[in-house]
Amino acid sequence: MKTQNLKVNQLSEEVYRNYLLYLEAMDNKDLETYGKFLADDVEMWFNNEQFGSGKKTILKGLGAYWQSFASIEHDLTNIYGTDRNYVLEALNHYKRHDGKDATVKAVAFTDLNDHGKVKSVRLYMVMDPVFK
Repeated sequence: MKTQNLKVNQLSEEVYRNYLLYLEAMDNKDLETYGKFLADDVEMWFNNEQFGSGKKTILKGLGAYWQSFASIEHDLTNIYGTDRNYVLEALNHYKRHDGKDATVKAVAFTDLNDHGKVKSVRLYMVMDPVFK
């Protein structure tokens, strides 16, 4: 994960550190660790389509999705919002299975529940460079 390009971070130190662990689990494609951040009733959207509803469904879908590329690295540019509701602007650097690199601009809106677990994630990005 790259944080040296982060210009704006409106999260408290504690929530920011936790968010970095969440993103690190994605970068490592570690479903077990990633799942610890999710509420049981979490919802996830990719662009205008619901990716899944419920922790088990989302983890199953991510397990398959994460196999469609070799690796991902988040390059954080801005985090706006509050400790309960925030948006990340980032460049996601992918390594495709053919060895080629692809970078995608991405925005992720995240909402946490009263227990600090992710209850909603809405991702907006164009994945064409990764899958062409």
